[in-house]
Amino acid sequence: MFMRRLAAVLVLGAVLVVPSSLGAQTTAPMRAADGVTLNAEGLPQYGTFSLCAIDPATGQSGAAVTTRVPFVGRAVPWVRAGVGAVCTQAATVVEYGVRGLDLMAKGVEPQDALRQLLADDQGRESRQVGLIDMQGRAAAHSGKNNGNWAGSRQGLHYTVQANIMVGPETVEAVAASFESTAGTGMPLAERMILAMEAGQKTGGDRRWGNLQSAAIRVADPNDPGRGGDYLTLSIDVGEHAEPVGEMKRIYYTTARRLGYRDFSHVSGPDVVELKRMLHAVGYWRPAVAVFPEPPASINTPANQELRRTDPAAYDALMADFKQKSSAYTREFADYDAEAIAAVDKFRADQGLDYQGNPAGLVDARFVDALRAAYLAKKKAP
Repeated sequence: MFMRRLAAVLVLGAVLVVPSSLGAQTTAPMRAADGVTLNAEGLPQYGTFSLCAIDPATGQSGAAVTTRVPFVGRAVPWVRAGVGAVCTQAATVVEYGVRGLDLMAKGVEPQDALRQLLADDQGRESRQVGLIDMQGRAAAHSGKNNGNWAGSRQGLHYTVQANIMVGPETVEAVAASFESTAGTGMPLAERMILAMEAGQKTGGDRRWGNLQSAAIRVADPNDPGRGGDYLTLSIDVGEHAEPVGEMKRIYYTTARRLGYRDFSHVSGPDVVELKRMLHAVGYWRPAVAVFPEPPASINTPANQELRRTDPAAYDALMADFKQKSSAYTREFADYDAEAIAAVDKFRADQGLDYQGNPAGLVDARFVDALRAAYLAKKKAP
């Protein structure tokens, strides 16, 4: 009863009465103020495909989702640093996000957590839930009353689940994309967004013409985030004609990932990424055995505590970090003549050297070719 009362609070819209063709009155679907359809229980309806995943190397956990309903980020994706991720959808019980994370935080395995969540849920056959913990254990429930097509797939470090899809090809595409980037060193967020993009390309949610949205959350125990929420990434596309594409654009632009801009002679973190990739495929300082990493961030919980307890020690730490960071930037983040020459050679070898191109042009075609070569090199035995 508590869950039903809490869900009812979410019903911000009203039942609309409209005339029928026979002169009688019928009720239109109940909607919340943000336009999301609500069922008879007052629960939001998300015909959705989503991905829950972890990266053991970084300790990050992520949840990504898209649907043909607005503002999906308000209800479906849930993550917690050091715990895992949950996606709760279909006839969505929003509280399953927090409750699922609470159970996994206590050491309950995802499959057992699912059983506890759904044990006394009379509407379980209308629910869909996916969970993964930091050990990579994953589970999903797809109720028998989920809109066709509905199902899930679990693999190494992920679970993908979907309902009201064009078919199983959506889940298969998400899984195949996520698996293909394993072991490449690509950030978890990027792997997840590219996987969601692959699923969307198959057609995704079959309710074409409806309002669309997408969202992603990534939690990181080494990043305090905002106010101690430990969210290292949180993107919401509340409504957009191409929500996954817009989510990808926002991620690449705000993270300044390679490919977010065309450039010729600049300085920044994307140049570091450029040199790292060129080094890996043998075009930039091939004699260097290992590409150096930037100085470790001092924005950690321990150092934030040091800032409060010993300001002088923290200031000394900050001064040393700034000195090392400046030196690293000069060496690796400047798009200098050496890097320009490496880019021009790669362009020539790949048949991308066109008349009128400025020296060292890094554009979309170049980035696609370099990224493909880099991933192939990283995946090679």
